[in-house]
Amino acid sequence: MAKGYSVFIGLAIVTAFCVAAWFLAPKGENQTTWRSSLILAFISCYLMWFVTFMAQLHPLIEPRRTTVREGFQFE
Repeated sequence: MAKGYSVFIGLAIVTAFCVAAWFLAPKGENQTTWRSSLILAFISCYLMWFVTFMAQLHPLIEPRRTTVREGFQFE
């Protein structure tokens, strides 16, 4: 099972990718566009993963079994 520190490991990896995109973007008149696009893509993917991960780590609704007999359901 994943732990809460996975978020920080993912953040460190995305930060490394963003720094790499900053320094390794192709030179030329579109360098700013390349940098912005790559960094925005990395951050967007991280945020999507983060929201999904947190939703699974701390669910708002707990699952209920439907196969439990009438007298044993906890309401």
